[in-house]
Amino acid sequence: MIDIRKLECGATVIMERSDFVRSAALGIWVGTGSSREWDEVSGVSHFIEHMMFKGTGKRSARQIAEDVDRIGGMCNAFTGKEATCYYIKTLSSNICKGAEIILDMVTGSVFDPEELEKERQVILEEIKMVKDSPDEDVMDTISELVNSGSPIGRTILGTPESLAGLGSEELRSYFRKEYTCDSIVIAAAGNFDPDQITAMFEEGLSGLGRKKEPLLVQDKEYQQKFQVKVKEIEQTHICLACPSVSLGDELYYAFVLMNSIFGGSMSSRLFQNIREEKGLAYSVASMNAFSSRSGFFNIYAGVAHDKVGETIEAIRWEMQKLMKEGVSAEELSMAKEQVKSSYIFGLENINSRMFNLGKNKLLLDRVFQPDDVLRAYDSVTQDDIMEAASRIGDPGMYCGAAVTGQDFDLEEMIKA
Repeated sequence: MIDIRKLECGATVIMERSDFVRSAALGIWVGTGSSREWDEVSGVSHFIEHMMFKGTGKRSARQIAEDVDRIGGMCNAFTGKEATCYYIKTLSSNICKGAEIILDMVTGSVFDPEELEKERQVILEEIKMVKDSPDEDVMDTISELVNSGSPIGRTILGTPESLAGLGSEELRSYFRKEYTCDSIVIAAAGNFDPDQITAMFEEGLSGLGRKKEPLLVQDKEYQQKFQVKVKEIEQTHICLACPSVSLGDELYYAFVLMNSIFGGSMSSRLFQNIREEKGLAYSVASMNAFSSRSGFFNIYAGVAHDKVGETIEAIRWEMQKLMKEGVSAEELSMAKEQVKSSYIFGLENINSRMFNLGKNKLLLDRVFQPDDVLRAYDSVTQDDIMEAASRIGDPGMYCGAAVTGQDFDLEEMIKA
């Protein structure tokens, strides 16, 4: 049973209590991320997330870590394009203590200038780490290319240049503007007292601003773009992507199933063709990237430098086959069982249940009951898959990115 309560301060609490477990997970979800930033403060949402662990008016950074360990908790956070989440998992008997810790972090962080300078260096190293990981670098690059007309394309980490201009006052100003009660969702799953959790956050969030100013965004029309980065590496990493659908689109479930068939599993068409039959790649896959307002479909492969053209041609062949022939009833049935199993397995994890509750409530203002989700997947037809395929089936419309040790004309290969 899902319990949703609106606090007087304007925040929302969504809870799912389970008597059969002895743990609980709780997250503070804030409706801010890189898509709400602008060039001069690019990376500020992620920077603030880091600084929440660096000390409050009550606790030093060390004390935060020790207090989490003292109750046997697991505490972390992440920043995305549209949301930032601070979460903790503990034994049921300690969840209120855990909630108090992350509540203190989110409402009481001091943004100490000395700690800020240390953390700036940490994030700069994080940026370098991504640049040194060609598979991560190419994923970030394709996201920026395919979303170049939308704030969703903005990098989460920021740039060295934008980070250099972020001091304590810039972080505080952005925090006051973005961390408002109307854009906060508290999600909890597991064994806990709902009334205690609600009371804690009613009082604890009262000092934050009540209402966020709307962000007026006008997306630009999709433009096909290409980028090849040449580095001293032994393999070429390729990503192709084009716009697809949003989280709330009626074709969402069809896109998930189509991806499973096309490149989302070991039995998928791409994996069997490019890796198993042709031996062109160790890693090859397709994936959906959904947001509340848009989405894109992405194809990735890591191949030898001299196999790029052959790999792109194999991808093109599979896309054209999908467009012409669709999928078989057996393929669709197998994909449904795979996707439904993955969904249910995830819900058997308390953290995953909390993530589902918080993300869907914050981004879509919806609650999805498991039976409804399973029925939605079961209702997808072969015609629905064809409709989804028609959105992404033209290889000539894709953006392309590559991180490689040998330069080549990616645009010419994709448009050939």
